[in-house]
Amino acid sequence: MTGKVRRGQKEAAWAAGADPAARAGREKIATVTIMLHDFDGQHSLTLDAGGLLADAAIADAGHEPNGYFWEGLVRFAWPDIAERLDFDSEAGMFCAVGSPSDLVQLKTAVESVITSPDAVRDIIARAENSGFEFDD
Repeated sequence: MTGKVRRGQKEAAWAAGADPAARAGREKIATVTIMLHDFDGQHSLTLDAGGLLADAAIADAGHEPNGYFWEGLVRFAWPDIAERLDFDSEAGMFCAVGSPSDLVQLKTAVESVITSPDAVRDIIARAENSGFEFDD
């Protein structure tokens, strides 16, 4: 992957025909901002890690609720999407790079769990039962 996506870079909306929040490139969920970026033709999705409703469930399972954890969760829970993405996560941020359609699909999937401790607990349990190891 060339270049990292950083907060504060000039963003451009790329969700043609989407609602105004999607065209603006950001949507609030609880205290979370999931952002879709188009920076010089490179499409990415970022999620600020920490401060999520699911954080306590992640910590209770012995993991750090950071960008690397969310990358592992995506790789386990949605492998069909993850195999088409590149990742550039950090401790404080999850970052995926890929096609606009894959990123919109990922955004929908991630939104369904970031505010649900029960959903995260279920994914962690399934991952651990299958032998999957998170790299957080």
